[in-house]
Order: sequence, then C-alpha cells, then structure tokens
Amino acid sequence: MGKILIIFASSTGNTELMAEAIADYLHSYHHEVDLKTFDFDVIDMEDIEHYDAILVGTYTWDDGELPYEVEDFYDDLEDANLAGKVFGVFGSADSFYDTYGGAIDLVADRAKKLHATVVPERLKVDLDPNEADIMRCQAFADMVCTLIESKLEEKGA
Repeated sequence: MGKILIIFASSTGNTELMAEAIADYLHSYHHEVDLKTFDFDVIDMEDIEHYDAILVGTYTWDDGELPYEVEDFYDDLEDANLAGKVFGVFGSADSFYDTYGGAIDLVADRAKKLHATVVPERLKVDLDPNEADIMRCQAFADMVCTLIESKLEEKGA
C-alpha cells in the first residue's frame, strides 16, 4: 500500500477533525499514514520524496489568506519535487467571507503548478464538519487511494 503524509493547520479543531477522518479511512485500507501538524512538526521538503501522497489541511485566514503556520511550507514547496506526486488539499472555511476557502485553493494551485497529480476535489467544509462532511472526507480519501493505486501500477508496469 501507499505511504501518505497528512499535514494540517487547525485553529478551531475543525480541520484537525477532517485530517483525522481522512487518516482513519486511509488506515482502514492499510495505507501507512504520517499525521503531522504545522504547529509542532518539522516538515523537511526532502522527506516529501518518500511519500506516495501528500495531503495538506489548512483553514483560511481572513478573506482567503494562508494562515501563518502554512506560509513557510507554501514557500518551501517551490524546492520540493512534486512531479507526479499525489497531492490533495482540504480544510475548514467560513462561507461568510467573499473568498471561501482561499488558502485551500492557493496550496492546490501551487502543487498543480509544480506538476503534482492534484486530487480533483479541493475539499472545503463550512466551519465544523458534520456527519455528511465526514462522509465527504472519506470520499476524498477514496480518491487519494485510487490515485495512489494508479501511480503504483504505473511504477510496476
């Protein structure tokens, strides 16, 4: 199975709940998952090469901005080799703002620019995830599984 890094920033705990739901689903399919936070864990861009997928969870600050915890990672992505890596972005956002989930879009756009295989859905949940949102997290994780399997088959072919 695949080796997956899930790294997240969560101000209110909402994005953390999403990260845990995604990790639990991936574990149930026997993927190796490293769950880290931007606040407490060192993320070395060289280590990213050892993962089949990178999933980034971020909340959106103010009107579409990256939270400060994610800014260095966002900048450092330019130095990472993301070509062909499965890369997904998810997070909690607030539909009150004009730019709903802007930080999620910023990270996904950067990964796409760096030739990552970006998960088609940029998973955005309005504030705290409910039961339906947790099911969306599982569907997101299922897309990740499918993309990883496809990449692993390509390597094996």
